[in-house]
Amino acid sequence: MIDLIQVQRRTVLVLSAGQVLGGLGIGATLSLGALLAASVSGDDAFSGLAATMSTLGAAIASIPLARFAASFGRRRALSLGSIIAAAGAIVVIYSVVIDVFLLLLAGLAMIGTAAAVGLQSRFAATDLAAPQRRGRDLSLVVWATTVGVVVGPNLLAPGEVLGAALGMPQYTGAFLFAITAQLALVVLYLLLLRPDPLLTAVEQGTRQPVESGRAPVAKRGIRGILIAHPTATIAMLAIALSHMTMVSIMAMTPLHIVQHGGTIALVGFTISLHTAGMFALSPVFGWLSDRLGRPVVILIGQGLLVAALLTNWIGQENHVFVAVALALLGLGWSASTVAGSAMLTESVDLLERPKVQGFSDTAMNLFGAAGGALAGLVMAGIGYGALNAVALALVSVVVAALLIRGRVAVAV
Repeated sequence: MIDLIQVQRRTVLVLSAGQVLGGLGIGATLSLGALLAASVSGDDAFSGLAATMSTLGAAIASIPLARFAASFGRRRALSLGSIIAAAGAIVVIYSVVIDVFLLLLAGLAMIGTAAAVGLQSRFAATDLAAPQRRGRDLSLVVWATTVGVVVGPNLLAPGEVLGAALGMPQYTGAFLFAITAQLALVVLYLLLLRPDPLLTAVEQGTRQPVESGRAPVAKRGIRGILIAHPTATIAMLAIALSHMTMVSIMAMTPLHIVQHGGTIALVGFTISLHTAGMFALSPVFGWLSDRLGRPVVILIGQGLLVAALLTNWIGQENHVFVAVALALLGLGWSASTVAGSAMLTESVDLLERPKVQGFSDTAMNLFGAAGGALAGLVMAGIGYGALNAVALALVSVVVAALLIRGRVAVAV
């Protein structure tokens, strides 16, 4: 007889450790992507493609990894994603050595798989979680990302020293940390993520043993699942649009600060506040979503996003107001993502969860990429303040969907 409570505790601990390792490795390299893209291409105009390729890589990998998890479990899926990310770091280094820009972009896209692994990890934390603790367990894994996000960028300088000692090209030394961290993740998942949380959940839910590590999968397509479970559609919409709102403002804020006389140090401080808002209080929002309900916390998140956008719009000329707005933006994203992810998980049948989760992660990344791209056009056309006003429309869609859902539930 499996002690599910003990297995879940160990699962959350292993997944949290994985988030720390993953953040340390990738956090030390993503900020170098723009520098390498400009250097290898010979044109600063191509520097933005680094972030785009990493985001697209995460989006492309999310659905295949989720399907792989549905068949073979989280342990193998997370390990596979980490192997691909490690291989991506190797490809990036090699592309710089031979000076091939397209190969660099391919490597950055492969590294983006690490983000897909991180997103799938938060869902893995819910596989065996009791309903009354699902939000909390998910949020603890999200919170663990904080360590890697904060410490990872500080490995850039040691990476350069290591790279120089090994005779590597400039800006590539830190990718050695990414390779090491991702391979360590493979070992961590394969050895310690046992029993597999998803396969165990399937066994417990279907009361049938999983033969040879391969589980039965959902037969319906994603369209049929979402039609049958409208709550899942609303949760997915809340996650994707909240992410789009956050990315569109966050991406343009550094440029706005510099254009208005701010220093690079001020940019770093503001983004640090924003990052802290995204992850540091996620356990609080997880606990609240378990106590108050997922829709209530999503609405709290949307309220925080509104406060951020209004503060930024009204106080766009004041650096203090902008910093406060970015912190609120991170908090709104955190509340909406944690509660939305828990709501998505519990709104569909067990065998259908991985498929829906993978589709949601892909949508989240694609909406974020679109938000970043469109934000530049909007800011260039009507300004930074107006960009915040436009983003309010995204929040209004989420709020309207939740309110309509509530009225339908009451009527039924």
